[in-house]
Parts: sequence; C-alpha cells; structure tokens
Amino acid sequence: MSTQFTTLEAEALKLPPEERALLADHLLASLGEQGEVEQAWAAEIERRLAEVEAEHVELVSADQAIQRARQALS
Repeated sequence: MSTQFTTLEAEALKLPPEERALLADHLLASLGEQGEVEQAWAAEIERRLAEVEAEHVELVSADQAIQRARQALS
C-alpha cells in the first residue's frame, strides 16, 4: 500500500465512530452508482446524525429501547 493510503487510514481512524461511518458510506458510494434505496438510506442517516449532533433527540440505551418497544406491543 502507498504511503498516502497509510496516512489517510491513520487519520480516518482518529475520527469518532459516527464520522468514520459517514466517511465509509461516502467512500463506498463513490465506487459506483447508488440506487434509490441506498440514496434514501444515506439521506436518512445524515438527517439522524445531524439531529443527534444538534441534541434535538433523546438518546436511550438499547435496553431501554427494547423495553419501550415491548411495552408498546403489549
């Protein structure tokens, strides 16, 4: 692998997980044409990430989310 690749990889790994995921999504998208479904998911992911970063949503643990879902279904 090239030095440039190694440098870029090292810098990318310093990013927070959410930004690494977004970067990975953008890199994958650059490899080929995305279909409508993939584009819609990418837009939804970016919208949700922006809501989290702007603190417009309440984050809950997975356990809490599962408990709420079970309560809603009972």
